Amino acid sequence: MKSVLRILSKPSAALALAFIVLIAGLAVFAPWIAPFDPMQQLAEGLTLEGAPLPPDHLHWFGTDLLGRDLLSRLIFGARTSLLIGVVANGLAVLFGTLVGLVAGALRGWPGTLLMRCTDLMMAFPALLLAITLAAVFHPGLWIVAMVIAMVNWVQIARVIYTETVALSAREFIVAERALGASPARILFSHLLPHLMPTILVWSTLGVSTTVLLEATLSYLGVGVQPPMPSWGNIIFESQTYFSSAPWLVLVPGIAIILLSISFNLLGDALRDELDPTLKEAH
Repeated sequence: MKSVLRILSKPSAALALAFIVLIAGLAVFAPWIAPFDPMQQLAEGLTLEGAPLPPDHLHWFGTDLLGRDLLSRLIFGARTSLLIGVVANGLAVLFGTLVGLVAGALRGWPGTLLMRCTDLMMAFPALLLAITLAAVFHPGLWIVAMVIAMVNWVQIARVIYTETVALSAREFIVAERALGASPARILFSHLLPHLMPTILVWSTLGVSTTVLLEATLSYLGVGVQPPMPSWGNIIFESQTYFSSAPWLVLVPGIAIILLSISFNLLGDALRDELDPTLKEAH
């Protein structure tokens, strides 16, 4: 509880958490909050010339190129982007932690094999690999989440491996081995609890990366497909109207940037609180 209060005492972390909670609330309660159906092409949603409507009292963020309410699409898009960000990052952290933990604890040829596979994955540019995988499989909500998880687990695996190797040489682990503790007991009762601060920090920071990657894939047309709204494909659909209707690109772009910064700020605050070396430095 004291750690939570210390984290929230930092204005940047408190504002970041408030924004994340706001976006999460919009995502959860989207059907009741959104003023219009995000798929509905409104009869009065375009000007007489067929252009999107600018922001007004009825459509706070204007309408898009098909006459749909942009605010409603952003609210439902928050559900898509946040869901993919959390699910994809959760899978990446889970798999990366498992690989790094097992490789660091077992060492020998199994650990070497696992880390060489990790190094091989790190050799490929993440965005290029994600685009290739997304193009091979039929793009969709869960496919995009799986693709992002497949390219994002390598960083956490490398970090967990390094920390596991360092922890395995500590006296209390050596003593456990001498007392005949099983590898499973050492892994899950001693190593994993000491790695939880790192896992928590990466679980927070990683959402920022996955949200940005989802937006990039959707913008490139290999992510979540229209008419399902996501912040990335809203920008993709509206890019031709950037000069005449800039709100269609600026509003979702600002939302993506603010959400990514919020997760980064919260992750930094968690790291400062949970890392004893940083606490001593302060």
